[in-house]
Amino acid sequence: MLAVLAPGQGAQKPGMLTDWLDLPGAEAFFRWAGAIADADLLTLGTTGDAEAITDTAVTQPLVVAMSLFVARELGGLPGPVNHSPHAGRDVVITGHSVGELTAAALAGVLSVEAAIALTAVRGRAMAAACAQTPTGMSAVLGGEPDEVLAAIEEHGLTPANMNGAGQIVAAGALDGLAALKAAPPTKARIMPLSVAGAFHTEYMASARTELEGLVGGLSPPSRAASCSPTPTAPPSRAAPRRSPGSSAR
Repeated sequence: MLAVLAPGQGAQKPGMLTDWLDLPGAEAFFRWAGAIADADLLTLGTTGDAEAITDTAVTQPLVVAMSLFVARELGGLPGPVNHSPHAGRDVVITGHSVGELTAAALAGVLSVEAAIALTAVRGRAMAAACAQTPTGMSAVLGGEPDEVLAAIEEHGLTPANMNGAGQIVAAGALDGLAALKAAPPTKARIMPLSVAGAFHTEYMASARTELEGLVGGLSPPSRAASCSPTPTAPPSRAAPRRSPGSSAR
């Protein structure tokens, strides 16, 4: 079986597109994707600094466009990945947060154009939501899950993502995140994330409203693969507040 995971926001880094430009068609692809997203993704992905590519409005389409290009190089654009060494194997495609839109395009649920366009609208809507209140996210690495969740709740934060065993992402007001970092749970360390706001929380409510008005008009093709949303937080006393939907990051 071949498993493909499309990353979400936070996976970006300066110069992330530079090495890919040696491949045929790369520059044209990113110019085309930038035209759809109404953002200069090529410049942002080659010469943009860390601050520039942390802007949610452009980071999300940049990450999705790069993921789609990599998938194309694997032979999987459009449709499920079908790289020749894995021919005949079952393929599982999933995405983390905004990477769900990449996964939807690879599965044929969305066209590539629709995935990029929807990502761009999503990024701008979430950037506007971020501008309303200064918020952020931090990964809590290690610690006992119950103690970690209790600490997150104590500081008025939300357990926004469960990224795997030993890593829960806390999201919310910056002062709460600072307090959590200053007094982490036993055997845990806090790693601030390179994101512009508290994604997967009620702080994104305005973005959710905007996106709900848009996605209602999308219809997947009849032969599209089925999709399931990725989990955004573990069960806890402090129930996660999810917005906009399961793919808000």
